[in-house]
Amino acid sequence: MPTDPSALPGRRALLRTGLATGAATATAGLAAPTPAAAASPADRTVTLTGLLPTGAPDFVLLPVEVPPGVREIAVSYGYDRPAVPAGTPGNSCDIGIFDERGTELGGRGFRGWSGGFRDSFALSASAATPGYLPGPVNPGTWHVVLGPYQVAPQGLAYTVQVTFRFGRPGPAFVPHYPAERARGRGRAWYRGDCHLHTVHSDGRRLPEEVAAGARAAGLDFIVSTDHNTSSAHGVWGPLAGDDLLVITGEEVTTRNGHWLALGLDPGEFVDWRYRSRDGQFPRFARQVRRSGGLVVPAHPYCPYVACQWKFGYRDADAVEVWNGPWTYDDESAVDTWDAGLAAALRESRDWLPALGNSDAHSAPQAVGSPHNVVLADDLSRPAVLDGLRAGRSWIAESAAVGLEFTATGHGRRAGIGERLTVPADAPVDVELTVSGVPGGTARLLTDEGQLHQETLPATGPGTVRWRTTASLAAYVRAEVRHPRADGTPGKGNAMGPDLPWGPMAALTNPITLHVQQ
Repeated sequence: MPTDPSALPGRRALLRTGLATGAATATAGLAAPTPAAAASPADRTVTLTGLLPTGAPDFVLLPVEVPPGVREIAVSYGYDRPAVPAGTPGNSCDIGIFDERGTELGGRGFRGWSGGFRDSFALSASAATPGYLPGPVNPGTWHVVLGPYQVAPQGLAYTVQVTFRFGRPGPAFVPHYPAERARGRGRAWYRGDCHLHTVHSDGRRLPEEVAAGARAAGLDFIVSTDHNTSSAHGVWGPLAGDDLLVITGEEVTTRNGHWLALGLDPGEFVDWRYRSRDGQFPRFARQVRRSGGLVVPAHPYCPYVACQWKFGYRDADAVEVWNGPWTYDDESAVDTWDAGLAAALRESRDWLPALGNSDAHSAPQAVGSPHNVVLADDLSRPAVLDGLRAGRSWIAESAAVGLEFTATGHGRRAGIGERLTVPADAPVDVELTVSGVPGGTARLLTDEGQLHQETLPATGPGTVRWRTTASLAAYVRAEVRHPRADGTPGKGNAMGPDLPWGPMAALTNPITLHVQQ
């Protein structure tokens, strides 16, 4: 794995998308056109320049007066990158635009964001650069938005050019949103990747390439989660089908962590311009739930700037504990999630389900590695989200991995995400069957930690059985690991300088055990 985050475009990269609010440091307007110019206007360009000091606001507004008769707005920008001492961040600046309806947090004026992924964009009634929303170019005060992600000690000198192209507007863009339902198999286990990027943010794959990758990976559904924009929503319709459900969403990328808004109404935008200290996150979590969607903190221990999760989990519906290829930050996320299970059960409140997603942006990142396997009543947006919300899901590294996990006691049976209520000392038989992980290590864990470990057969599926009681285990969950690099299975009750386990192959949500009163 490269150590330079810029070499990796997923969560392994520094995802440059700006946020929060602040005052503009430069303002430029356009003088009223002369009568001759109004009769036959040519393209006209406004140049905005300025210097942002270290400590500049997260979100810098540059007002631009848009005159009547503009067919298209085109924007390009650049900024200096002075040398900085080792260990000191250099300049990094994002860009986007809001129209005449204003820049109010959560307001209607949003027209697009490309973070630091593009140095130019354009939008009109008929079309827009990916990441931006086609629509009317109305006269009034628009705002180009800079997001100075990092500012060098020398400051950040920027130049923004805004070009107005005059003429009659073209036909209005017609979005083609994906259907709410695919064919499905009734109540069944469905596989899906809930964290994917395209050229509409910082991905390099076209939406059609992502859809093809999902089909090749054996997925039944995907969620579109480009950073801080809904622009991809309107192109997914022709790419979905009876065999692939596409759910619309967004990765909300703040300075204090990233979160997935899964299951938004098509075309819905969720604002990202706040930090934890601003107290705005609960407001936007409520917005997502009003659409029937889920709020999911993403890669909470990602080590790059602004990626680590700082908002807490009170307003979350689930948490992404496995993101892309398995690394040490996923280990940390699973440990934190596991600790939260015991706390939730102790306090008689809902526990947070675990999700795993690829966060794939471009090759060689694989769509669907990992992905969620969810028990849903149908292959539809509401049913899939209901299954994920309830924790009726497990995480697989690929479609080659199969898993069944149950607990049986006192004549009752429960599966993943379900509750088994039995007398305190009644035997509870836990059974885990795994295929597709030859020679892997099966682990069974409770609120005490790992209580059983077994090596799976080198060929064919394997079944692990273990007995406990509700008085001894508040929950039981399963992990399946690949062998370590040296070929050994690893050991759950050992300490040493390296990771005790090989990469994750599968991870389940818990079966909770409750004492019958």
